[in-house]
Amino acid sequence: MSIKTKQYIIHEDWTVVLLGFLIIGISLFIFLPSVPVFKWSDGTDLLNSVFNSGNLQIIGLQFIYLISIGTIGAFLTGKSVKNFLFGFPIVYILTVSALIIAGNTTIKGFNLEAVIFSLIIGLAIGNLFKLPEWFRSALSTEIFVKIGLVLLGTSVIFSDILKAGTLGLAQALVVVVSVWYFAFWLCKKLKIDDELTMMISSAVSICGVSAAIATSGAIKGDSKKLSYVISMVLVTAIPMMIFMPIIAKYFNFPEEVTGAWLGGSIDTSGAVVASGSLVGETALKISTIVKFSQNVLLGLAAFAISVYWTYTHNKSAEAVASKPTLGVIWERFPKFVIGFIAASLVFSFLLTSEVREEVKDSLKNLQGIWFALAFTSIGLETNFKDLLSNNSKKPLYAFLIAQLFNVIITLIIALLLFSN
Repeated sequence: MSIKTKQYIIHEDWTVVLLGFLIIGISLFIFLPSVPVFKWSDGTDLLNSVFNSGNLQIIGLQFIYLISIGTIGAFLTGKSVKNFLFGFPIVYILTVSALIIAGNTTIKGFNLEAVIFSLIIGLAIGNLFKLPEWFRSALSTEIFVKIGLVLLGTSVIFSDILKAGTLGLAQALVVVVSVWYFAFWLCKKLKIDDELTMMISSAVSICGVSAAIATSGAIKGDSKKLSYVISMVLVTAIPMMIFMPIIAKYFNFPEEVTGAWLGGSIDTSGAVVASGSLVGETALKISTIVKFSQNVLLGLAAFAISVYWTYTHNKSAEAVASKPTLGVIWERFPKFVIGFIAASLVFSFLLTSEVREEVKDSLKNLQGIWFALAFTSIGLETNFKDLLSNNSKKPLYAFLIAQLFNVIITLIIALLLFSN
């Protein structure tokens, strides 16, 4: 029975591409979801604008729409559909609460986006209460954020990708190589074991959680060590995504520079999107494209790491027989990037400006709600105690020092490449 079930499982990245284009197709040809109102200034306005029956119906219809898409995603990726159906309403209610808080005009005056409140609410609940395992397993953080990223492609015209992507790839190459080798050298100096060294170096330099997972897979690493690295990535991404935009505004960096800085140094795609949103539309687009340029290197890096590890650390007959092939590059390549570019191509060349304008607000709202759902989930599954569970603090010191180096070197390169 289990063998038959496995046949239906699709890789997560391909699933989000399918779901992203399902949403786009529905919006273009079948049904264009209305955009709920979350903006309010006082109690009366809250009742009349947000909690009126018409708006509550739109929010309810949006819930049905999202849970339907999410259920398909859970089924295709082999997750428990039952757990998702029970868990998603809780995540949705928490996320809508965050959207309502962020919709207050006073809050908006501080440029505080909904994703920050989603994260804070999730962190508060996740760290104050012991969540049941079935609920944690029902959280679909990566699926939520990657669907949002595919939909983000609908708002980025292809000329922007070609322009920023070329510079972004140049930046990514310099950053990944320099930061990876610095982190590797630092870990060796601190006498951190080889597995953690490889995971930390990749996580800091390439793309955080995805890079750590890919590296762990390439070297068949210890899952506990992987969890430790992922915890460091998630926890450090939180202050970075909040304070880096503030620093950029203080020094009046151009939005292009800020976007390149954020995209090149923050380790998770969702945090890059959130921090870019705090700065502006241009920063959001540049940061996302730069992050994608870095993500493209993940497949090549995983291939190189697997070759290095196989030849230097494992001489067994099994390892020799399973030496990596070129197929590993494609296997490790983040497929949702293809969805982002494909969506951008469709909206750049196949649709008229009138059609783009008609669906723009609805798709932007859906993109935003998927990101907000992702950050509620990130908060719920992040436990600050995870960082303290490891006896040795050297990996944490190495990660933080390497991250600081990453922030500085990326800023210098972003200023050189994106100032004009």
